Amino acid sequence: MLNEQSTRNYEYDSQDTPQNTETLSTPESQLPGLRDAIDTVMMVTQVEAPKAPQVAIQYTGQLTVDADEAFDRMQPVFEKLNVHGYFTEKPETHDHQITILQGRYEPKPRPWWPNALLLALTLLSLLFVGSSIQAGADNREVSSLGDLRLYEGWPYALSLILILGAHELGHYFAARRHNVSVTLPYFIPMPFGIFGTLGAFIQLREPMRNRNVLFDVGVAGPLAGLVFAVPILLLGLATSEVQKVPTDEDILREGNSIFYAASKVLVFGRFLPDEESNEDVMINQLAQAGWTGLFVTALNLIPLGQLDGGHVLYTLLGPRAAKLYWPIIGTFVVLSLINSAWILWTILLFMLGRYYARPMEDITPLSTRRRLIGYAAIVILVLIFIPNPLEFIQAE
Repeated sequence: MLNEQSTRNYEYDSQDTPQNTETLSTPESQLPGLRDAIDTVMMVTQVEAPKAPQVAIQYTGQLTVDADEAFDRMQPVFEKLNVHGYFTEKPETHDHQITILQGRYEPKPRPWWPNALLLALTLLSLLFVGSSIQAGADNREVSSLGDLRLYEGWPYALSLILILGAHELGHYFAARRHNVSVTLPYFIPMPFGIFGTLGAFIQLREPMRNRNVLFDVGVAGPLAGLVFAVPILLLGLATSEVQKVPTDEDILREGNSIFYAASKVLVFGRFLPDEESNEDVMINQLAQAGWTGLFVTALNLIPLGQLDGGHVLYTLLGPRAAKLYWPIIGTFVVLSLINSAWILWTILLFMLGRYYARPMEDITPLSTRRRLIGYAAIVILVLIFIPNPLEFIQAE
């Protein structure tokens, strides 16, 4: 998951006409040479000073060169004046806007030890969950933490840390490829949860250049995670056994996605769980890690807000992505009626899903190749999303 602290760090939405503006007086005079530079790339028709945090000046007009070239030309000027410039297009009039933000964010070195500590704690947390899975598979009673054999949880722990690590490093290396400053992954341990972790995230430390860069960094994580999650799942299923589902004890059954159900058909030759024979696959640690990895990937691909799927959707549709907010929220409200586990996630999406990361140059459309990959990412979401993730089945 990406944590975008500075991709769009002002509240004023330059896609809309400012509600409160004042006649430009001093801001432009405090930025010597800015207007002359703007005139080399834009035919300016309006200059405003919106009353919005950090926003100094906004120029409206028509670019006289390609947006990408205009952005490159203006960067030395912006750096000299210690400002950022955001290039956008008004959807109603197709006018171009250059919004000037005061103060450039300069990333400072960060210590690596918090990342290492969280990684170690997450590994320990995953060993705890993995050893619990193994104890259940061995029908071994666990009455205290001392009864757990943590070393037995290594298949689950290493497999899931590999999937999550690949996901975050996918973001990391994609960002570094585009010279975007980014932190190392922060893993989040949760030893007493079902999965042993709340995932991981990296923090982008400067704004994205354009939609192509935003797309590359956003989609790289899920695709890298899938490279490991799919074979781990298939290997886990191939080494798991189909058994009668116990009826004399409570069980927690993992849900089917289209891909997970198809994978079981591929490995076992039939749809599972089989209600007629009351049989299902009793997944081992590898399969559990693969299933969890796919589940986490699906959550990240939900096309809202700062999630990876939100980045993909925004780069495909631009500001029009906001029109899908309510349909997606409505879908999760319905899912919450099916499984209450979605209630908290729906609330989080409702509160945080409105705001998409926007690059500094938000005019140049996504390249054709990336657009095709973006559509493929949406198809992947449909295939791996689990509508009913966990089902609690009580003993008869």
